[in-house]
Amino acid sequence: MYARSSTIAAQPSSIDSGIAYLRKEVMTNLPGVDGWVGLSLMMNRATGRCIATTAWESEDALQSSRPRVQSLRDGLVQALNGQTEKIDEWEVAVMHRDHLAGARACTRCTWLQVDPAGIDTMIDTFKTSLLPEFEKIEGFRSASLFVDRATGRAVGSTVWSSIEELENSREQADRIRAAATRRMDAEVLEVAEFRLGFAHLRVPELV
Repeated sequence: MYARSSTIAAQPSSIDSGIAYLRKEVMTNLPGVDGWVGLSLMMNRATGRCIATTAWESEDALQSSRPRVQSLRDGLVQALNGQTEKIDEWEVAVMHRDHLAGARACTRCTWLQVDPAGIDTMIDTFKTSLLPEFEKIEGFRSASLFVDRATGRAVGSTVWSSIEELENSREQADRIRAAATRRMDAEVLEVAEFRLGFAHLRVPELV
């Protein structure tokens, strides 16, 4: 499985327009693109930062979708009254759903850097050490790990049932992250929290 994430600097006042565009235009057209298996939108209403992610069943599908998806992305950026900051393409290394996200779901994303030779160690640590710890925390819903084997960059995401559970999990998540990054010899590049504004995923369990 593979994914493409587009980070968009949006006008906070236009986020609802962006979500409406996703529902009306993107979700009408993406199902017709070969290999598409999911779409999500994370958003920060205070800053306007949004990350739209599409999921694909193969690397070939990811690559061949680029021209078709570009026009949809341009339309989303226009609806958000914003601009595209960057586009990342990833291998989906881990996808685990403990519970359905729910209407009030929030996410915490951690961007990491390791030596590319350490990617498999990172994936194994995420599966065997982090997931069991996350599952013990109240409000945990799902987790994923996206990696770029060529550069050693990765992003791990956890989904929580509400803003309250997201906030309550911070101390434990910080502790879990610190221990895991030491084991993986990883550098934490950024940690950010978002509301999950839209999610339509048919990505299978990958653990």
